Amino acid sequence: MNWIPYIAGAGIGVLSWFAFLVSNKAIGCSTAYTRTFGMLESLISGNHVEENPYYQKFKPEIDWEWMLVLGIFFGSFATAIITGGFALSWVPGLFEEKFGYDPILRLIFALVGGILMGIGSRWAGGCTSGHGISGTLQLAVSGWIAVIVFFISGITAAMLLYGVIW
Repeated sequence: MNWIPYIAGAGIGVLSWFAFLVSNKAIGCSTAYTRTFGMLESLISGNHVEENPYYQKFKPEIDWEWMLVLGIFFGSFATAIITGGFALSWVPGLFEEKFGYDPILRLIFALVGGILMGIGSRWAGGCTSGHGISGTLQLAVSGWIAVIVFFISGITAAMLLYGVIW
């Protein structure tokens, strides 16, 4: 299914507005991963997590952001099934063209990228959705700066990895 970007953008804007209306919270996801890691860590270390100052600020619990991530997963899956676009693929076509069909290499790239994104979002106090959607929606200077850096970084990474030059 080909989404019209303007309609998708308007939909995200309506969702953000609705989130503010019903919960007085901005849309964001990265804290859900922190909370999940804290829940997993508490299985191993027990009370140590509760005493950690970081986890006192971001309690390892299922909250609305965690449910948002769960909803994104199931919503994306349902949309892919409904539109007939669902397909299992270990290596995306563009990655395969550049680096060959190697699921382990793809997994390493995805893991390293995810870790860097997670570290960056914790340092910045938010992720692409928190700064990019909610921050710019509120006309926050930090959100606009973050979005500019996201685009510059994304374009640079694409050019370096895939050799794309305009």
